[in-house]
Amino acid sequence: MKITLAEPTGFCFGVRRALNKAGETLEKSRGFSGAEGLVYACGSIIHNRQVTAELAAAGLLTIDRPEQAAEGASIIVRSHGEAEAFFAAAEKRNLKVIDATCPFVSKIHEIVFHASRQGRHIVVVGDPDHPEVIGTIGWVDGDWSIVREAEQAAGIAADCLTVVAQTTIPQYLWDEVVKRLQHEKTDVVAIPTICNATIERQTACRELAARSDCMIVIGDQNSANSNKLFQIAKEVCRKTYFVEKAEDLALKEMSECDRIGVAAGASTPERIIKEVITTMSEQITDKEVMSTEEVQNAANEAAGATEEAGGNEVVTLADDVATDAAAETVAESAPAEQTVAPVVDEGAVEEEKNEMHDFMAEIDRSMRLPNRGEIVEGEIVQVTNREIVVNLGCKKDGIIPKEELVLEGDQELTELFKEGDDIQAKVLKTDDGDGNILLSRKKLEVIEHWEEINESFENKTVVDVKVIREVKGGVIALYKEVSGFIPMSQLSDKYVEKADEFIGKVLPVKVSRVDQRRNKAVFSHKAFLAEEKQQRVKEIWESLEVGNNIEGTVMRFTDYGAFVDIGGIDGLLHISEISWGKLKHPQEALKIGERINVRILSLNSEKGKISLGMKQNQPEPWTVIDQKYEVNQVIEGKVVQIKEYGAFVELEPGLDGLVHISEIAHKRVTNITDEVEIGEIVNVKILDIDKDRRRISLSIKETRDPADEDDRPSKDVVAAATTGDSEDSTTESAETLTDKAEEIIEQAKDQAEALADKAEEIFEQAKDKAEDLAESVGEKTKEIFENLSDKVEDLVEKISGDDVDEKADTSDADEKADTMAEASTEATEEADDPSADEKE
Repeated sequence: MKITLAEPTGFCFGVRRALNKAGETLEKSRGFSGAEGLVYACGSIIHNRQVTAELAAAGLLTIDRPEQAAEGASIIVRSHGEAEAFFAAAEKRNLKVIDATCPFVSKIHEIVFHASRQGRHIVVVGDPDHPEVIGTIGWVDGDWSIVREAEQAAGIAADCLTVVAQTTIPQYLWDEVVKRLQHEKTDVVAIPTICNATIERQTACRELAARSDCMIVIGDQNSANSNKLFQIAKEVCRKTYFVEKAEDLALKEMSECDRIGVAAGASTPERIIKEVITTMSEQITDKEVMSTEEVQNAANEAAGATEEAGGNEVVTLADDVATDAAAETVAESAPAEQTVAPVVDEGAVEEEKNEMHDFMAEIDRSMRLPNRGEIVEGEIVQVTNREIVVNLGCKKDGIIPKEELVLEGDQELTELFKEGDDIQAKVLKTDDGDGNILLSRKKLEVIEHWEEINESFENKTVVDVKVIREVKGGVIALYKEVSGFIPMSQLSDKYVEKADEFIGKVLPVKVSRVDQRRNKAVFSHKAFLAEEKQQRVKEIWESLEVGNNIEGTVMRFTDYGAFVDIGGIDGLLHISEISWGKLKHPQEALKIGERINVRILSLNSEKGKISLGMKQNQPEPWTVIDQKYEVNQVIEGKVVQIKEYGAFVELEPGLDGLVHISEIAHKRVTNITDEVEIGEIVNVKILDIDKDRRRISLSIKETRDPADEDDRPSKDVVAAATTGDSEDSTTESAETLTDKAEEIIEQAKDQAEALADKAEEIFEQAKDKAEDLAESVGEKTKEIFENLSDKVEDLVEKISGDDVDEKADTSDADEKADTMAEASTEATEEADDPSADEKE
């Protein structure tokens, strides 16, 4: 039997391109959740149910129109192409379009779009229900017709035509339609758009079918190009079969054929083609010329002919095999027990039968050749460094080449095998071209290796495989003499873009699928890693206890904390547990990849959650405050918060003190931000430490020299008030004193306001005493205001009402200034001494 495959075969360029884009898109989508992780296609990417099933298992969702897709998802345009309206709808849904339209189809869209805009009537030769034709019509901006046979061309009324073809129609249909249109119309522009690959496939199929006894067309029932190949082959070869997979083969009918041709559609995967051919090669073997029953009948006929000739002698194989008919029969077939004529001596007859049976069995063994794939046993008759010759007890010897033996290192065949030893092997070919039977020890051992793989699959154990090469979608790995496939997604527990780093490595894997009949095994290194990680996590969980200190690595940040790897599992270090101070983001204190010591705060094995703390490994600042700080100590701190009543200064993380607004500067402060800002480093003096309330009172002005502040009362103003050469000096002095008096009043008011603010702070710190203290301070402040106001008013009236002599002695002005200064001092002291109010 001879099997011939028509060329070209397998996926066409457009289909392969669409599948590659689909695979790439699905692989990229795995890293996203929600709509970004969804991939759609309007209809089947390829007209092959096995391939579409695999794509669906990988995550490809099939819909009828883009409006059904989730907003923001990805959608793949099939190689058949889509109408213009499709792209508009996809844009409206904010879909990410992956255009896998076949370039030949895209060219057709461009042709019909521009021709229709020029007012030409578009004619598409093809199947009106085919998605390619539907997509093409969607780009026509005008009138159009679809013609699937030449007779329909007569129904087109338009005269100005542009004709294109579905890429997979038969060439003869295109020729017939164009000829008919050119005969009936005056303006016909025919643009042949049948794919070259389609023409080549159809031509090769027709030629191969013409010289074959049987023709096999492989493809999906829904594939237009596969159906056309079947029709072409059927026209030439009567015994033509359409199959989708190897299981559909009519092996019994094919076994009678010597020449079998195979053709495949453009959407048929190469692996299915190989499976079909392999199945035919393995199942349809060289048959004997005559069956055992036919040999028996021939012997009986020979015996009958002898008896009719007039003799009662027993017809034995030894006597009768010399006849032409029987001899030819024995030479070409494997006979069964020979039928004999009856005789009077039954014992002699029985003995003769036994002798004949043994002799026939020996001949049967010597004449019968083992089938391909059969396991045979024989005696080694010769050993060289290139091959082993085995006597199989038949008319041909067996040959085991060196490459069909499993050897280690530099071992030689003559060292391992000796003449006279028995050996088992598997038949590869019944004729190696030199009249010998080609045998393999390696293939025999493969059977044992398959058994090990099956056992590993059933028991879910681990085997070691060696990665030998990269293929589309993954790598090929060897377990001893058995090759298996590792998908790219199963190479690691992380995303793998290229498999270069794995080539040549030995990986522990789990067997995820076995199909020994098809010589297929699928391995997963990811499954091994997942199981190993699960075991490691289990061990880690068992070793963890609340309160343990452990070292970890900062892996990633969130707004609410950091995730820390503590030996294979992640724990959450909440932002509040990082430092005793306040943080806005974890990255203020940590860095990605940093090794840190953390404490286990809580464990929840059911939810797999671990809470960690970092600040617990350092003493809480308030517990050791006496060792580092004391009253009247001047230290450096950072302004971390500003309120209306003061500024909070951080002495160290977790230890803040309050600088009241009255302690900011020696001058009156109305807006704290004018003096300090958040993040500024300032010197502060500790005024008080209240460990019970955990409060620290600080002062900035105590660390500064009052003389350095610009708003203190100017001595020049006083001097100017007491001296002057002009006759208006007294008046000016009076005005100066008036201004000074107003300034003193303002200062007194400021002091009162500051005192009120301080009372408010005391109220926040000690609620039990706040009301009484605030009331007494308020009353005292009011009294101070009244006394001071009376004194100032009296002084102003006295100065303003007196008829001052322009030449009066300036000593009066000096006396008045001294009086005013004493009044100001008294008011200030009373305002600064709240203790007096409490005593009262």
